[in-house]
Amino acid sequence: MFKVYATTPETMGPEAIGEHAKRAEAMGFDGLQVPDAVHDGLVLATLALQATERLIVGTSVLVAFPRSPMTVAVAAWDLQRLSKGRFELGLGTQIRQNIEQRYSAKWLAPVAQMREYLEALKAIFHSFESGERLDYRGEHYSFTRLQPFFNPGPLEYPAPPLYCGAVGPLMTRMVGSTASGMITHPTNTPPRYIREVCLPRLQAGFDQAGRKTEDFQLILGSLLATGRDDATVAREWEKQRQRLAFLYSTPAYWPSLELFGWQDRGEHLLSLTREGRWQDLAAVVDDKMLEAFVPRGRYEQIAKLLQTRYAGLASALTFPIPDDPADDEAAAKAIAELKGSASSL
Repeated sequence: MFKVYATTPETMGPEAIGEHAKRAEAMGFDGLQVPDAVHDGLVLATLALQATERLIVGTSVLVAFPRSPMTVAVAAWDLQRLSKGRFELGLGTQIRQNIEQRYSAKWLAPVAQMREYLEALKAIFHSFESGERLDYRGEHYSFTRLQPFFNPGPLEYPAPPLYCGAVGPLMTRMVGSTASGMITHPTNTPPRYIREVCLPRLQAGFDQAGRKTEDFQLILGSLLATGRDDATVAREWEKQRQRLAFLYSTPAYWPSLELFGWQDRGEHLLSLTREGRWQDLAAVVDDKMLEAFVPRGRYEQIAKLLQTRYAGLASALTFPIPDDPADDEAAAKAIAELKGSASSL
């Protein structure tokens, strides 16, 4: 059985996130993941936590490098206090072009930089909790000053857990050694990829740090096509074809294509974007490729399908909230089945 997180559309803004979170809580989701893309992830997380009482809310994933670890630590600490322990901090690197050209921030050595980012957050959290002198010194980050006036003080709850997105081998291994958990990228969620590539890399990180597997949570962020009837499922599947084509136009996401022998499709998609032929991307993703990456089925089918597909591979996964609230009850039954409990709706 799985812990189930609701997803949030990347275009959803602060005016709508509260009601979205309330629906997720009413449907029986364990948690809600909010993006950091079109809108600020910390703002969305704040509003989602304020609108709910039980729901875990996590950022998936907050773009780390343009933000100082200190400012993120203060915000995360405040959100953990506000929510009485319901906040999870998910972090990611994004891609070099966005970091340098969209944020005007530095892209140095992303694996080492993210490792230090996580270590710095832990050091800052420790100083917040204990009042001990802050003294973290790394190659990319250094924090040696935290006057008592600026220390928010201890929490009644554990420090926010630190999750990371990861794609490449070195980043995945580092996350296994250092973070509380990992959120997979949609391109990295086929069972074969998780089994043959992701889990061995994580295990190498566990072994390096002397960690136990049960101390780590792997959240599968799979694309999914589901709905009330076959027509709805078919429409959602076509939407995911479009999204998968867009994602695979980025070379950083090609490792999973290589596993399946489809790297030439990534190269084709990239060439189409360079020619400005965005409307032609979806045709590159045929049904066989879509089957490998996007599970599909009606609400009464999808839980068993996901349980079979991901059995033994992860402890948590994401699931979309229906576009139409009239479908909430049917979706809630699927969520309850995934969790191994009875629906409350």
